[in-house]
Amino acid sequence: MQRVNEADCAFRHGDHGPKYLMRGPHLDWGLIVFRPGQELGPHLHEQVEETFYFLAGSPLMVVEGEEMRVTPGDVFRVEPGECHDIVNDTNADTRLIFIKTPFLPDDKVDMS
Repeated sequence: MQRVNEADCAFRHGDHGPKYLMRGPHLDWGLIVFRPGQELGPHLHEQVEETFYFLAGSPLMVVEGEEMRVTPGDVFRVEPGECHDIVNDTNADTRLIFIKTPFLPDDKVDMS
């Protein structure tokens, strides 16, 4: 059993970016906050499936070049090999949960 409190975990960039709540041994998961004008950056995973659950905001979800406007409550599952990005082109923060499985922390391929 593992217990974590979100308040004990830090965002990568102070008050935004990814915040891992659990890492391994089977999956990664956590939160991401994007401020207006920020983006995830186009990338793919060779073996990892990534799921995004949007809590707040309406950014663009881009998968294999297809742009989709997000609404809170949307869930996207991105398969291994699919290039994806999240672009907060709005004037409000975006907040989402991400889940990556299996746990392969070096599986990211930057496509920018």
